[in-house]
Amino acid sequence: MPKFVDLNSDVGESFGSYKLGLDEEVLKHVTSVNIACGWHAGDPLIMEKTVAMAAANGLGIGAHPGYPDLMGFGRRNMDITPKKSKAYMLYQLGALYAFAQAAGAKVQHVKLHGAFYNTTSVKPELAEEIINGILEFDKNVILLALSGSYIAKRAMEKGLKVAQEVFADRAYNPDGTLVSRKLPGSVIHDKNEAIERVKKMVLTGKVTAIDGTEISIAADSICVHGDNPEAVNFVNTIRKSLEEEGVILKPFGEFIK
Repeated sequence: MPKFVDLNSDVGESFGSYKLGLDEEVLKHVTSVNIACGWHAGDPLIMEKTVAMAAANGLGIGAHPGYPDLMGFGRRNMDITPKKSKAYMLYQLGALYAFAQAAGAKVQHVKLHGAFYNTTSVKPELAEEIINGILEFDKNVILLALSGSYIAKRAMEKGLKVAQEVFADRAYNPDGTLVSRKLPGSVIHDKNEAIERVKKMVLTGKVTAIDGTEISIAADSICVHGDNPEAVNFVNTIRKSLEEEGVILKPFGEFIK
């Protein structure tokens, strides 16, 4: 039976005159994209352009809502109520949906950004409202969430489609959460090690945690970054390495049912 996996990347994160990332290059190698919706990064013109490029490349298009935190790039925690978390997500999803609709494309998924992603992965009260919001908007929109996280499990229980995400260059805690970027060893800098970890996650459903223990992990989509030429080459290498193992890469909207 063939093995399918998706490669996703965060794009559309420039703002006004400020350019961030190598979107045009990244889009050649991934199968799905998470497009910033203007709160942590991005703006209407960049959203419109990025949606058009993604559609032209046949990629899965996702909304990437973040906290209203341009200066902190959405990576700073905010103390918000569950009601606000739902409204924040829907506001940004609606904005991206408008551009997708105008381009004759559809929104495949939602992936929260930065601190919004991390907090909602583990806080039941926030997770519940995010899930409810997506279900109310369109039950066919897929939630892209941290593999094994509370929000991923709860969303599946409530009947929402879920793609479970793993990271190519991040270390894992024994409970399946990501090691904080503030701690040593949180980021895998050895590209060969990262590629071997990716293949292990996809092919065996296992990953070695930072304490050396083996943990189970579901890998529907691999998050990769393309913010510099070296990173883009790394994405291409991951893709080729997986294809050499017989893995078929395509948008997860085509295999998450």
